[in-house]
Amino acid sequence: MTAPAQGRAAVFGRPIGHSRSPVLHRAAYALLGLDIGYTAVEGGEEEAPRIAAMLRSEPGWRGGSFTMPLKHVMVPLMDTVSDRVARLGVLNTVVVSRDGTGQVRLHGENTDVAGIVRALRDAGTTRLSRAAVLGAGGTAAAATEALAQLGAASLDYVVRTPARAAGVLALAADLGLEARAVSAEEAGARLGEYGAVVSTLPPHAADGMVGALRVDTVPARTPLLDVAYDPWPSVLAAAWEAAGGRVVSGLSMLVHQAVEQVRLFSGAGDADWERVTNVMCDAVDLSRPAS
Repeated sequence: MTAPAQGRAAVFGRPIGHSRSPVLHRAAYALLGLDIGYTAVEGGEEEAPRIAAMLRSEPGWRGGSFTMPLKHVMVPLMDTVSDRVARLGVLNTVVVSRDGTGQVRLHGENTDVAGIVRALRDAGTTRLSRAAVLGAGGTAAAATEALAQLGAASLDYVVRTPARAAGVLALAADLGLEARAVSAEEAGARLGEYGAVVSTLPPHAADGMVGALRVDTVPARTPLLDVAYDPWPSVLAAAWEAAGGRVVSGLSMLVHQAVEQVRLFSGAGDADWERVTNVMCDAVDLSRPAS
């Protein structure tokens, strides 16, 4: 087990009061025996430079978790980014490190992809060919790569304005996927063709889509991952489950992406990560993944 170490980390975004990240991270660091504090810090796009400067100048920072609306704007403030962040154009994780001279460096990572893949695998999705993504923002970019990892060859992005999907359509093309921007009505007409649906929309944004998506026709056990976990269940998730579909809570994605952040912030490479995952699930009353 890694020796105890002091440090601090936080989740940054706006709004941030609903975030369960502090509960997850604190549970993990307590199990690991690490003295790493974790808080929630309110901050919008205009405050991104101040946040980056704070991570560089204040002692003890190990890293930060970043949610909306900071996932895009933090990228150019990094010293380095992973290949994945360079490809997606968004991060959700900043790792703070110091070299031998004490120089602070910020490195951008994206653990949302792993979170989505593992959440869907926990729901029994190991392979699919076609999927739909509600939304076209930063989390939709992560969902694109995650679904590609699960074998998707074709994606439909459900958006109100097709032009807003330009970025994710370009990403899908770079990953070798066939992709289209479609309306909720078009997606509803082909709901039975999707091996999974991922809603990357913020809370309540998908409420009005239930009818257009023809959720009552969803094939039994087809998974819906709704990343918006507060309030829960969402209107979409409740309707999906009532129709016989399988619902995957956004908390599952949150736990799995947070496990990867804990690895990065703690340096506890020799930890029992299955046990860490289970403790984090317990902290938010989420069923443990099947072994």
